[in-house]
Amino acid sequence: MIRMMLGLLALFGLAAPLAAKDEGRLVELEHVSATGLPEQRITVWLPPGYDKGAKRYPVLYMHDGHNLFDVRNSNFNKIWAADKAMLAASAKGKVEPHIIVGIWAPGSDRYRQYLPRSIYDAAPASLKAQMDAAAGGEVISARYLDWIAGPVRFWINARFRTRTTRDDTAIIGSSMGGLMSCYAFLEKPQVFGRAGCVSSHWPAVDPRQVQGDSAEVAALWDAWVAARLGQPDGRRVWMDHGTATLDQYYAPYQQVIDARFAAAGWQKGRDWESRVYEGAEHEENAWAARLPEIFGWLLAKD
Repeated sequence: MIRMMLGLLALFGLAAPLAAKDEGRLVELEHVSATGLPEQRITVWLPPGYDKGAKRYPVLYMHDGHNLFDVRNSNFNKIWAADKAMLAASAKGKVEPHIIVGIWAPGSDRYRQYLPRSIYDAAPASLKAQMDAAAGGEVISARYLDWIAGPVRFWINARFRTRTTRDDTAIIGSSMGGLMSCYAFLEKPQVFGRAGCVSSHWPAVDPRQVQGDSAEVAALWDAWVAARLGQPDGRRVWMDHGTATLDQYYAPYQQVIDARFAAAGWQKGRDWESRVYEGAEHEENAWAARLPEIFGWLLAKD
C-alpha cells in the first residue's frame, strides 16, 4: 500500500512542485526628487528572463504609472495591464520585450505636468485663461519632458541593461498623457523614435467649453504639429480614440492632425497610424483592451 501511494505521488508530480512562471518583476522607486517638479514616483517592469541573462532591452516610457500594473495603486480600480500586454505582443514574435518605465502622475499637478508648454504659450487668451484655471499653477511640462529625456533616461540606462538609441526608445500615454507623448515625440525627435498618443485630449480643457471655438483650437494644434513634424526618418507614431464619454469629442481634432501627417508626406500604416474604436470609452479598461494591438504595431521590429 505504501509503495502504491508513493507511486501515485510521483505520478502526479507532488514530490517536485512546478516552478512559478516568470512574468517579469517590478522595481519601485518612491519619493523621487526632480528639480522644479512635484515629487515623483516610478515603477519599472523588467521582462521575463531579465535577471538570468545579459541581453539588452529597448525601453518604453509610460505616463500615469500608477494605473499600469497593480490595481491596488490605480485611481479607478482598473489598470492598463501593460506588463500583460507586452507579454501578449511579444509572444507573437513581432515585438521584442521592452523594459517599461511607468512614471506616476503627481496627483492634482497632473494637468500642468502633461499640458504641452509650447501649445500653452501659443494659445489664444481665452483658451489660455481656461488652461490656467485647470492648471492651478505654472505649466511645467517642458521641465517634465527635460527630466524624462535627461536624468530619468540616463539613470535607467545606467541602472538597467537597455538599448539606448532613438529607435529603441518609445513613449506612450492616454488623455493628457497622450498629449504629453505627442509633445515628447515632436519636441525630442532625437530621443523618442516611437510614440503612442492614446485618446489624446485635444480640446486641452473641458471640451464643452471650446465647442464654439473648436475650429480655432484645431487650427492651433495643426500649426503646432506642422512646425515640428519634419520627415519620418524611421520614426513611428500611433494615435487613436473611442466614440463614447470624453472620447466622443476628439474626432474633429484628430482628423485635422491626421491630415497634417498625410500632407507632410508621412505614410499611414508605415510611419503613423490613427484608429477609431467604436463604442470605446475614455477609461483604462478600454485602453487595456487595445494595448496589445498598439504595442504590436508601434513597437514591431523593423
